[in-house]
Amino acid sequence: MNTEHAAIRVAVPVLTPVSLFELAVPCAVFDRPRYALTLCGTAPEGGGQGPPGLRLETEQGLEALHEADLVVVPACVMGDYEPPPALLEALRAAHARGARIASLCSGAFVLAAAGLLDGRTAATHWMYADELRRRHPRVRVDEHSLYVDDGTLLTSAGTAAAIDLCLHIVRSDFGAGAAAEVARRLVVAPHREGDQAQYVPSPPPPGSAGGLAPVLDWAVRRLHEPLTVGELAARAGMSTRTFGRVFVREVGVTPLKWLNRQRVARARELLESTDLPVEVVARRSGLGTGDGLRQHFRRTLGTTPATYRRTFRP
Repeated sequence: MNTEHAAIRVAVPVLTPVSLFELAVPCAVFDRPRYALTLCGTAPEGGGQGPPGLRLETEQGLEALHEADLVVVPACVMGDYEPPPALLEALRAAHARGARIASLCSGAFVLAAAGLLDGRTAATHWMYADELRRRHPRVRVDEHSLYVDDGTLLTSAGTAAAIDLCLHIVRSDFGAGAAAEVARRLVVAPHREGDQAQYVPSPPPPGSAGGLAPVLDWAVRRLHEPLTVGELAARAGMSTRTFGRVFVREVGVTPLKWLNRQRVARARELLESTDLPVEVVARRSGLGTGDGLRQHFRRTLGTTPATYRRTFRP
């Protein structure tokens, strides 16, 4: 974007109720030179509702969206929140005239309710991904990425990923140097490695898998061995085909995918709790070599074992 143009007009609708962190992020990033920031109320009486006891007042209403170059929708408080029809119409109108529309965390539900995400890929907090799919089946939900830039529509994962997306916008507008300067002031990394899959808790123990639980417990104790689906089926006293069908019905994924998830979970545990070399972690988790471990981490968590250890080792 040409930096010689006038300041980029940023409008942030204050939802009712609103998540204060995600409301604060665009204020911290865009309340600076080269941007003109406006907070606007979405309720008829203006302003918005924060946590109990906190009332937020705004000087402008949704008319601020009429001239905005960028609209940033903060997270909505999940539950029974219904975006006001006037807000949805203002978002559709802003997008139709070419404004960029960004959502932070569960703010993706507001963009989806406006119909802006139909047929598009969108990010949201991994905890809300299935709910977004259920409510808006035409949206391609990406629960892995920290943020998704789909041209004039941008969406982010939860909480801290709101900072990642806003810094990405600054980087797109004014370059990496400008984004790095903002990041320094916020005392955060200008760009984080990996995706939000690394923040999702490891798979639960197999005790909830019905009649297959004893087999899964047996397998979890032997992840370092070269287990096969045939061995698991024999342990369960079933043919491989029957075992695969029952496994998907009770566990929700194929036996091979389950094994890989458990092995990655074991590797995560070892990286967080020990100083074992990557090659040893790979062998103890059944992922073979260090290269095999790196490939699995890159594919499932979007990061490397070394970066994961630096991030999550106490």
